[in-house]
Amino acid sequence: MQPKEPAEVSPSLETQAQEWSARMLRGAPALLSYIDTSRCFVYANETHRTWLGVDPAQLIGRTLIEVGGRRNYLNMGPPLERAFAGQMASYEGEAFGGNQSRYVHGNFQPDVDESGAVRGVFTAFVDITERRTLELKLQESEQRFFGAFQHAAIGMALIHPDGRFLRVNTAVCQMLGYREDELLALDITAITHPDDLDTDVELLGQLLSGQRDSYQLEKRNFHKDGHAVHLQLSVSVVRDEHRQPRYFVSQAQDISQRKAFEEALHRERELAEVTLRSIGDAVITTDTELRVTSLNPIAEAMTGWTSAEAQGRPIEEIFQLFDAQTGQAVANPLRAAMERNIIADLVGRILLRHRHGFDTPVEDSSAPIHDHAGNVIGGVLVFHDVSENRALALKMIHLTQHDTLTGLPNRSQLHAHIAHALVTATRRQQRAAVLYLDVDRFKQINELYGHADGDRALRALSAQLRKGLPNGELISRFGDDEFVVMLPHLGSAGEVASRCQILIAYCQETRVPDIPELALRVSMGISLFPDDATEAETLVQQAETAMYAAKAQGQHGYRFFTASMSERTQARRKIETALRHMLARQELALHYQPKVDAQSGRIVGAEALLRLLVDGRQLYAPDQFIPVAEDTGLIMPIGAWVLREACQQAKRWRDIGIDLPVSVNVSPLQFQHADFYAWLDAVLDESGLEPGQLELELTERMVMSGGDATTELLQRIKQRGVRLSLDDFGTGYCSLSYLRHFPIDALKIDRTFVRDITTDADTATITQAIIAMARSLHKDVIAEGVETLEQGDLLRRAGCSQLQGFLYGVPMPASALEALLV
Repeated sequence: MQPKEPAEVSPSLETQAQEWSARMLRGAPALLSYIDTSRCFVYANETHRTWLGVDPAQLIGRTLIEVGGRRNYLNMGPPLERAFAGQMASYEGEAFGGNQSRYVHGNFQPDVDESGAVRGVFTAFVDITERRTLELKLQESEQRFFGAFQHAAIGMALIHPDGRFLRVNTAVCQMLGYREDELLALDITAITHPDDLDTDVELLGQLLSGQRDSYQLEKRNFHKDGHAVHLQLSVSVVRDEHRQPRYFVSQAQDISQRKAFEEALHRERELAEVTLRSIGDAVITTDTELRVTSLNPIAEAMTGWTSAEAQGRPIEEIFQLFDAQTGQAVANPLRAAMERNIIADLVGRILLRHRHGFDTPVEDSSAPIHDHAGNVIGGVLVFHDVSENRALALKMIHLTQHDTLTGLPNRSQLHAHIAHALVTATRRQQRAAVLYLDVDRFKQINELYGHADGDRALRALSAQLRKGLPNGELISRFGDDEFVVMLPHLGSAGEVASRCQILIAYCQETRVPDIPELALRVSMGISLFPDDATEAETLVQQAETAMYAAKAQGQHGYRFFTASMSERTQARRKIETALRHMLARQELALHYQPKVDAQSGRIVGAEALLRLLVDGRQLYAPDQFIPVAEDTGLIMPIGAWVLREACQQAKRWRDIGIDLPVSVNVSPLQFQHADFYAWLDAVLDESGLEPGQLELELTERMVMSGGDATTELLQRIKQRGVRLSLDDFGTGYCSLSYLRHFPIDALKIDRTFVRDITTDADTATITQAIIAMARSLHKDVIAEGVETLEQGDLLRRAGCSQLQGFLYGVPMPASALEALLV
């Protein structure tokens, strides 16, 4: 038997299909186009006319930059280039057209030929501006939910699977008479009535085993003063990604008043007892045939039926129930309660359908009504709207997983998200990266502007980071001013570096009203998967280590993790621990290096130098522990201690007849603090030292870059009688003309000049010129690092006032220097 030839398609049908295809492309509410490998338009649908105000035909052959502009190309270029590399890519963000902008979602689909080579890209953009506006409004509202949870009228609590309280709100504390900290120290067994404990534990066990997702229970808890509080509980379980229980969400309503009424009226009819039990809830009563006999006002509002209209109608017509997940009708629980003569509750998430078609989530309790002889004479439904309670529970869960200041996921969610991304990267045989970002010198912002403005700066920075991650990559707030970013699906390490540069630029553009010239700078560390590690926690630790290496390199940059960095990080942490320990125990020490008169060789001053000593041996050198102190903020309390101790030592010398001024180095963080002058003034008053016996050594950069505020501060210090000198002169701005504007008493020639002054003619000439110009401005000149007689002779002849260095004395304890002077 010969097979039938396939019927030919009617030409008219083919034409009709082509016309429909063309009409759909032209009229689709999305921006559709085809881009060839030269990045020029080959096809553009009619929607381009609506969005761009341009005839689509005029776009053919023009490049993307010509049509959309450079600003759009900078945003959409990276995903487009990934599509040309053979990967499907997407973009979500702003798209600009003339004076208008839209928020769009775009897809870039590569078009490949038979050999697999990309010959073009299909693009499709959908306007999601309205959705984006709603998302932003939701983000703004989320910050208010913690207050809503804390002050909600309904009691809310998070409970660990072992029964311990993890979080409680004000309503729960008021119900039970405990302070929050007292309640968090207890578990449910400690406050549950013994007669109710078995039932509660059994239901919790069913939640843990997965037999049910939630339950409702009336139980008694003990008040702090010992009396029983009757509660209506609604308890559900929150599980992790492995379906393991994480904690219970418990909602509690105090029904003690209702229970008191019930017990008082128990000798009356059971109908009165059930009605009183329903105070505050919706109530429907029926006869034995399940025909409605009454609705209370709340039931009327929730069903849309008046009591008069509903009387005599079947209960299923008035009280229509549906499963929230499947949409299937749910059997009325009152029928089972009447048939079995029990109290029956709704199980699962149930919706009540209003007479006019809308649904409300409800919880329900159904029971038969008995006469005095125990005969069933009717039935009662007691139910209430739980939509607000459920929404509050969901928001409470959200708050436990997100940072309340920035709205970003917090560190409790970070490792799980990273682990999930690593599983995907492994399956796709791709690389991934973890970035650890820290704001450089953020403590200065809090100190200069206050913590409220510091919080505003962090919120603004978070928004900038989101803008720098347009593809929705995970970003988490890891600490006060620390963030972690997960970059999945990477092609190369070079791509990571490019993303870091973009993020650094976005951070630097952070702006906050009323905080001028914010210019946040960040340091970033990078760890790569699977190159550096395969575990989420290890990758984060390595990225943090690399971030510290970036800071040590000079801040405001990024570094990739290397194995050698771990040793430096451990050493840094040891130094920080030692600093904190020795500061807390007052075990820091000052040594004093003498300064001598250049002409007579007599000791005329001493520089106070911090040392970390254990059993007389130096634990760490200054160039090791000073950078750590500055990065961790410990330089503030350490600097305050050095200033106070040096002034007290100079006063002790003065009291025994030794007139020896001391000089103290001041860090930029100290000097820029708003309260620096107040600290200085208080130290002088407390020690009783004459201000002229103290000299503050400042760096050129501190003095030259501080503006009018620095000039004013220097003037105040000078008027107080304290001497000022510029330390390491010649290594910074090295502009003598600026010195006329500042009340500086002395310049200290840096040791790098002194070291080469006898061996390098150019260095000697420069040094002599600096000394001569400084003397012409009536400034004293002090040379540090003098180690040979030749150096000392040349500097003396050049006009130095004082000399300092190993030639005249190493840094020594106060007692040793005192012995040289007595």
